[in-house]
Amino acid sequence: MIQKTRKYLIFLILLLAAFLRFWRLGDYPALNADEAAIGYNAYSLIQTGHDEHGNSWPIHFQSFNDYKPGLYFYLVLPFVKLLGLNEWAVRIPGAFLGVATVYLIYLLVKELFKNHESPVTNHQSLPIIAAFFLAISPWHIHFSRGGWEVNVATFFIVLGLLLFLKGLNSLPVLMVSFVSFALSFYTYHAARIIVPLLILGLLVIYWKEVKTNFKNIVLTGLVGLVAVLPLIKDLTRTDIYSRAVGVGLFADIGPLARINEQRGEHSDYMSLPAKILHNKAVNYGLAFMENWSAHYHGLFLFLSGDDIQRNKVPETGQMYLFDFLFVAIGLFYIFKNYSRYTKPYSLILWWLIIAPSAAALTFQSPHALRSQNMVIPLTIISASGMYKIVEWLYTAKQANSQRFGFLVLGVLIVWSFSRYLHMYWVHMAKEYPYSSQYGVKELVSFIKQKQSGYKKVIVTDRYDQPYVLFLFYLKYPPEKFQKDHILTERDGFGFSTVRAFDKYEFRSINWDVDKPQNPNSLIIGTNEEVPDEANIIGEIYGTNGYKYFDVVAN
Repeated sequence: MIQKTRKYLIFLILLLAAFLRFWRLGDYPALNADEAAIGYNAYSLIQTGHDEHGNSWPIHFQSFNDYKPGLYFYLVLPFVKLLGLNEWAVRIPGAFLGVATVYLIYLLVKELFKNHESPVTNHQSLPIIAAFFLAISPWHIHFSRGGWEVNVATFFIVLGLLLFLKGLNSLPVLMVSFVSFALSFYTYHAARIIVPLLILGLLVIYWKEVKTNFKNIVLTGLVGLVAVLPLIKDLTRTDIYSRAVGVGLFADIGPLARINEQRGEHSDYMSLPAKILHNKAVNYGLAFMENWSAHYHGLFLFLSGDDIQRNKVPETGQMYLFDFLFVAIGLFYIFKNYSRYTKPYSLILWWLIIAPSAAALTFQSPHALRSQNMVIPLTIISASGMYKIVEWLYTAKQANSQRFGFLVLGVLIVWSFSRYLHMYWVHMAKEYPYSSQYGVKELVSFIKQKQSGYKKVIVTDRYDQPYVLFLFYLKYPPEKFQKDHILTERDGFGFSTVRAFDKYEFRSINWDVDKPQNPNSLIIGTNEEVPDEANIIGEIYGTNGYKYFDVVAN
């Protein structure tokens, strides 16, 4: 009976997870430029066997010269082939694997604590709580509802970890585990730092089992190495390496400036104490530690989340406020029972420590996207806290106290969850109107109806990478685009763009210059770029009700 109930519960949790990730997936939030690039490059591969810039079946996609890891592009490809070039095709793989990760965390926690039967609740409820918490996690939902490669990387990391624990005595399962880890390398940059550290932790924590199955570990390690060799070769390319360096911690000159400032405060700038105390190793090490520790800050985790609007929901942390209580109790519970479950708890804590390492190596921290794998150990710890509270309530001597405790717990979770949904669906697109490319789909639809009478269409570049969204919504023939565009040099943020293709130009609008120089053209600008007296034939609003463009017939 207990086993049957558990199956019903996990089924309902998966249904909830699927609903939260697939509901209105095609229209909310608006498609962003990175998603459009993924979809159009998959479309280009289908049509021509080359990406938008003419590269044949790449491992890293050049895109905006940011060289995106390619696996998610290839996961999207069959959906574009089947469904056409649209938002659903780009987002279904991420949403589906987000739901799958909810099931994987259930299996992972079940495997970690397979001998843990609560003497109070009389069944193994911790895996179910963990799955439920991940199903409703703001952090996980946000990056499941879109073409976010990081979410797929997290899926492969959890799958690899689960199969490693299950397959220590099985060579085929262990090999699939390492292949899964390798696939995460092809999906998102951060995995290339997190996974080796996670594997190192596994080898140390489960050293006794590793020694017993040493031959299997070596063989699977070789399989994993062979699987990533094409990636390693690709990473030696100067253009890909320079992009990685461009967003890295060492691209921030702040610590260097601080070294000069600190040494300048010494009487002898070149003295030995000045060199020992103030140097790159010290200052960049401190910068890394500051970035790393910022990911554990309560403001980031429980109150306001990431500073980047695309990565957050208004007035919402990466986790719920109630998670603060559950994480605190969970950590207390873990350390109290550490000797009883040393290996599982060591693994969870190790993962929690290394999870933000990749994000800390960049100059933007805390960063919800690059540290997204952190949601897994935090969810397990929070679930442990909830589990302990439930045990306490079950042992309450007075029935009224027990009922009141469960009522308070239920109201707290339901209210927090409901408020998150409200902020996500009602407020996010309105309070963060530039967090995604709202209005571009409507603009392209309008232009398609009007452009035939004009020789040129000039579009503002005020919003992120407009050219690729035009390619996406126009379903522009890739073979034509590959022959008819120039990718600019990288800007100060390390990105390039395309300024023109066909009759379309993308640049800042200078009305006094553009009006006389571009007769018989459509000029599309923001409200600030286009004066009221212009011949405005269309005002383009996004689905959030915000006005984004004025269309002028010049």
